[in-house]
Amino acid sequence: MHWQQTGTVQAHSKAISTLCVMGNCLVTGGSDASVKTSSVKSKPFRYKADILYLSPWKISLNQKFVRAAVLSGHEDWVRSLAFRQSSSPSSPLVLASGSQDGTIRLWNVEVFSKPSKPTQLQGAATIEPLSDDFLDAFEASLGDLADAEEGGRQISLKRHILTVKSEQGGSQQYSITFDALLVGHEAGVTALSWRPDLPGASSSLTLLSTSTDSSLILWSPSSVASSSSPDGSTSIWINRQRFGDIGGQRLGGFVGGLWARGGQEAMAWGWAGGWRRWRSDGQGIEHWEEAAAISGHNGPVKGLDWSSKGEYLISAGSVSAKSSWTTRIHGAVPNKREGVAESWHEVSRPQVHGYDLLDATFLDALKFVSIADEKVARVFEAPRGFVHIVSGLEIAELHSSKSERPLGASVPPLGLSNKALTASDPSGNVQEISDTVRRPFEGELASITLWPEVEKVFGHGYEHQTNHYGQSMSLAVSNSRRFMATACKATTAEHAVVRVYDTEKWQLFGPVLEGHALTVTRIAFSPDDRFVLSVSRDRTWRLFENKDGAGFMPIAADKSHARIIWDCAWTFEGDAFATASRDKTVRIWKLDETESSARWAPVATLKAKEAITAIAFTAADHEGKRRLAVGLETGEILIYSGARTDLSKWKLDLSLDSRYGPLPHPNLTWLMTI
Repeated sequence: MHWQQTGTVQAHSKAISTLCVMGNCLVTGGSDASVKTSSVKSKPFRYKADILYLSPWKISLNQKFVRAAVLSGHEDWVRSLAFRQSSSPSSPLVLASGSQDGTIRLWNVEVFSKPSKPTQLQGAATIEPLSDDFLDAFEASLGDLADAEEGGRQISLKRHILTVKSEQGGSQQYSITFDALLVGHEAGVTALSWRPDLPGASSSLTLLSTSTDSSLILWSPSSVASSSSPDGSTSIWINRQRFGDIGGQRLGGFVGGLWARGGQEAMAWGWAGGWRRWRSDGQGIEHWEEAAAISGHNGPVKGLDWSSKGEYLISAGSVSAKSSWTTRIHGAVPNKREGVAESWHEVSRPQVHGYDLLDATFLDALKFVSIADEKVARVFEAPRGFVHIVSGLEIAELHSSKSERPLGASVPPLGLSNKALTASDPSGNVQEISDTVRRPFEGELASITLWPEVEKVFGHGYEHQTNHYGQSMSLAVSNSRRFMATACKATTAEHAVVRVYDTEKWQLFGPVLEGHALTVTRIAFSPDDRFVLSVSRDRTWRLFENKDGAGFMPIAADKSHARIIWDCAWTFEGDAFATASRDKTVRIWKLDETESSARWAPVATLKAKEAITAIAFTAADHEGKRRLAVGLETGEILIYSGARTDLSKWKLDLSLDSRYGPLPHPNLTWLMTI
């Protein structure tokens, strides 16, 4: 299923914090302290398609929204509201309100009828009913005691009367009264949701609530004996189930929650981009267990790389609205059900960083290097737990000595480097996933799948960075995995250099690669590691060769592009390379050895309608054709094919429009199966 945007309306001046739909009416609430209503309509289109658009809801002049009642009691802003329809004519409509003060209040909405005057017996005194003013005065007198003992959580006994007019001219009065105060969350309540009635089950109210304390609670009433009740019992609301993590506020907690599968599953999601899901067996006394849920980045993904055999991939990205950036590893998990294909899921979260992560690249199957908006490149090595996970899920069979690897890693409270954990760790924080035949849950990914950091690589005078497309401009690893090249942002030739490191010793390999005047935008090693190609914002490409094993030396350069060169790529066979520029062209270069002095000359130019941001080659197929993927600034991807023996002729085979990627493509990577 693919969702496509069909319309946009500017409803609020600040962020929209909540919305709901009723029929064709959309109601939104924003951080600008306003609530707005819009109508969703459809217009016939001459190509027999429907176009949706939003327009302000037109209200006749004699209709106005007026404030009818104020339900007081919460001590901080109210973040969530949820109505529960009456289950029978005699039961009330229930409104639940959740607040930043960590409490939930339940309000009963019922048809109001004025009580008839009691018949006065001869000689008996007349007893007047308690008025709302009297109850308000009584509550005020208890204010000091409530503030001292319950933090100001006063119980309001006031009954609010609403008069609703019908279109026929009649009116009906309703009363709203406070019913219950639910206390259990240790931080602000973020969402409320009433459980749908389960098929064949007796009607029972169950309220789901989530909080920034990383807990999800299921509330329901329970009968207790009461001498003051006519039937000898009354009901109180209790915490029947509690899910989530202890001490989870550091992870941002849960942003929201809802019911799924007709009330059989409770779900919640958090700031880190992942969901949590708990499933009920639906039998009598319910038994709940956690189930797998979706996860992923909640912000831009800026780096991506396949493992050596394509069994899993690593991505680097950010988490929106929070100071947290992560690298994540995703693998193809075989499905046990017959006829169902494998599915890709997140299986590890090796790095959580305080700086914006820009890129991550594998050095081998169990080691990768990442860069962030800092001057350091960090190297990580897989712990024992990761080897267990990928083996248990049948993603890959990694031949590695598990006993020599640490159990996991942890991040010191005031540090950025993951520290290795062993079985003898004195802190006692060693945790492992107990069941490795299922994919890790979000709570496990966020806490116990870190990789220890084994190396830091310094050298640049400025931070690594991305361009305004989110494209990493600072990291490349050679095909043999022996060399790593890095660059940094630069406005002078002094800093517009490429540094090549030997990954065995983590020392600089030869002199730095000079020649550019501005920031290097991409680095690419040739398949045989003989050449290093770099392109820059100064509109030039430069080629360096490793001739005697002492370092890479400059051998060629060119400035034929009219705008910034964003990307470069080698053919899989290493006989040519391509450069992609903002001037809307891709140029393909081949070594020309016909003259006395060999030089790299352009053999083809591909023109596009928009600026080109990314390119990638595949190997030649069994028909001798190789393909070139071209990513445009608009999000469109063009696939060209050309003969292995003729680099001058390319044919456009396929165009993937921006629906597959509505943002500029900062990186294109083919999966090379071996």
